[in-house]
Amino acid sequence: MPQTRLLAPDTEGIAAAADILRAGGRVALPTETVYGLGADARSDAAVAGIFAAKDRPAFNPLIVHVADPTMAEALVVFPDAGRALARAFWPGPMTLVLPMRPGAGIAPLVTAGLSTLGVRVPTHPVAHALLTAFGGPVAAPSANPSGRISPTTAAHVMAGLLGRIEAVLDGGASPVGLESTIVGFDTEGRARLLRPGGISAEEIEAVLGAPLLAHAAEDGITAPGQMLSHYAPSGTIRLNATAARPGETLVGFGTVTGALTLSAAGDLTEAAARLFAMFHQLDEMRAERIAIAPIPDEGLGVAINDRLRRAAAPRG
Repeated sequence: MPQTRLLAPDTEGIAAAADILRAGGRVALPTETVYGLGADARSDAAVAGIFAAKDRPAFNPLIVHVADPTMAEALVVFPDAGRALARAFWPGPMTLVLPMRPGAGIAPLVTAGLSTLGVRVPTHPVAHALLTAFGGPVAAPSANPSGRISPTTAAHVMAGLLGRIEAVLDGGASPVGLESTIVGFDTEGRARLLRPGGISAEEIEAVLGAPLLAHAAEDGITAPGQMLSHYAPSGTIRLNATAARPGETLVGFGTVTGALTLSAAGDLTEAAARLFAMFHQLDEMRAERIAIAPIPDEGLGVAINDRLRRAAAPRG
């Protein structure tokens, strides 16, 4: 269990927080909305630690925070409308969901295996200082146990996550307000409102000079918690398998040994970190029939099993 440090928002504290992120640890950081629980967005193991600390029940896509638009440009492809919104509202409480660039290096667990990425540039000076010192993308959902009230002070974070994370960077009270507005784009580059937030639709439309498209469940644009059908590999999946049947590729866990394994040690954090990468590997192998070993339905196992059940569900 980690010893949670409370770090001051000075040069020494920010440097210490950046070092923790580089080492794969988790740091709660203030943003203009609430405190976020940050980890290196390029490391599946680090991101799995976010889910473990929060007891997050499902691997929803996470928003990635970056220091400036240039860093965002290295990760995602902007249509003209997206670039206009970034110029108008960054830094600030706007998240843009955009196609991820090949070779962006973002961990599959951040996007839940999807091809789009939600990015934003926060305006809070302490968050900006940490992101600049770290020099890379930080995945950061709210810094609270799943289902609890979102934290707006370092004390709130310590009350909920003490002993679960490595550090809290104290930036004072975050302004209490709405979460970030999330905007995605269709294949023609037209903006679509995916989640209302601190920036109104009217403000966005004034910048675009065009109305926002409404979100529909069947749209091929993703934001945190959407498009769950995209989690599945191409092959059919059989769960709770202790041995492979003829023609199956067995994915092991713990004492169940397979052609591939989520965690030979039976470690749920390792299994969570490897889950979506494993799906991609199975597709690369062209595995048509997949059997997956039993995963304990506790802790991170709840989220792993949720994704596995969705992946195994009949497809229309």
